[in-house]
Amino acid sequence: MASIIVPKNERRVVRRSVRVECQIVCELGLRTIDHTTLDLSPDGMLVACGDDIGIGEKVLVSFRAPQTPLWFHAEGRVMRVVAGRRPGDRGRALGLRFEKAESSMRSALAELLRGVPPPVPSRKIRPDYLATVMSI
Repeated sequence: MASIIVPKNERRVVRRSVRVECQIVCELGLRTIDHTTLDLSPDGMLVACGDDIGIGEKVLVSFRAPQTPLWFHAEGRVMRVVAGRRPGDRGRALGLRFEKAESSMRSALAELLRGVPPPVPSRKIRPDYLATVMSI
């Protein structure tokens, strides 16, 4: 029997599996850190990071869009710290949300990422019980 459970989607925008070099400047202490993105969307990015940066910390992000000479700059905030201890984690990482980014940058980035596949989920997808009941 096929499963009728609807997977829960908590994201506004699809993340894309993209690796680009980026530079992050932490506003607190103005330290510069070079990183590589693990995934990217017009709303934010997940970056591989061994540095100790806390949730809520404001950052300035600069990165070159994939396969273009265009550079993007945005103000962001650390929304998630991945410790790299769970099965499927790709090591320590930071989830950044772009807070102050021009709408033209977001639109251009969305267009550049169109057709790039999303990352393979590392954890089991949670069911959306309400959507499942509503579909029955």
